[in-house]
Amino acid sequence: MVNERDTQYLLLTPGPLSTTRTVREAMMQEFSTWDVDYNSIIQSIRERLVRLATDDDAHTAALMPGSGTFAVESVIGSVIPPDGKLLVLNNGAYGARITKISQMLGINTVELGQAEIESTDLGQVEQMLANDPAITHIAMVHCETTTGMLNPVEAVGEIVRCHGRVFILDAMSSFGGIPMSMESTGAHYLISSANKCIQGVPGFGFVVADRATLEATEGWARSHSLDLFDQWREMETKGGKWRFTSPTHVVSAFAAALDELAAEGGVAARHTRYVANQKTMVDGMRALGFRTLIGDEVQSPIITSFYYPDAAEFDFQKFYDALKSRGFVIYPGKVSHAQCFRIGSIGDVHPEDMTGLIGHVSEVINEMGVSF
Repeated sequence: MVNERDTQYLLLTPGPLSTTRTVREAMMQEFSTWDVDYNSIIQSIRERLVRLATDDDAHTAALMPGSGTFAVESVIGSVIPPDGKLLVLNNGAYGARITKISQMLGINTVELGQAEIESTDLGQVEQMLANDPAITHIAMVHCETTTGMLNPVEAVGEIVRCHGRVFILDAMSSFGGIPMSMESTGAHYLISSANKCIQGVPGFGFVVADRATLEATEGWARSHSLDLFDQWREMETKGGKWRFTSPTHVVSAFAAALDELAAEGGVAARHTRYVANQKTMVDGMRALGFRTLIGDEVQSPIITSFYYPDAAEFDFQKFYDALKSRGFVIYPGKVSHAQCFRIGSIGDVHPEDMTGLIGHVSEVINEMGVSF
């Protein structure tokens, strides 16, 4: 909780996020990348990720060094055949990033582009797949942290399954914090990152994949270092070894974070805490006069966007700096059509922390002379 922290501030962001002391301390252990003990940790992580996503044995997992975007690019660039075509469902900055990645890799790409405050139009998804049999793959973002929107991934997955296409799910900011499975989402590839809801630190992303679908992609990669099939095959056949130098300290932290997720009660328990965090924070912000950008019916428990107050006295940088000096770091907005800021509710954060935040927000806006 906020009065027990040994860090300089609480990160109320969508990642990197505040971690526990024990996760950070796990990085004090050093390993050789060839060491059998280290590679056994990798194998354990891979198995545990699969078990978080499914109960069957038809899936597998691979780790990919770099930020979450590296993992997304490894999937987009590796699993679509040379004559394939990708449909991107885009209602935010991270959907747009998938489109940009795909286009820069020379993949035949079409997009269902929607406003950032609009949920995915299921009718249009159905129509586009029915009208264009050349589309082989569909990609979308589950929690679009541009706004905090939770997209209807289960419904999209059902449409994709009915049309017999391959579904790529960017679950970067939701996996480990929102209950889901490969079966419930219909995903053939599920992508996330170490520094999100599992509450590790930045350094690698990961992909949980349908094994048979992944095995069919050999030779399709458009990048050497981001070749998902080759990375998976190396780990699969060589006891957890990476092709290139792996982030050993980050791996140790992630293993500790997985232990803590299990100790908390798993994804369901973590989701309950995140929901409580978000509700405590939103109720408090609304009581002060702040307005949320999107409706509660599509709002995720991951991050929430708030409109700037309609007051000349409000200056976001001053607001940000004042909260940071009090031990709370929030996030600037990323919405193209409105002036907003964002507050995250994930990480080693608890409802008591959010209550403390609201008290400081009240102090800051009073000092700034902001009225609603």
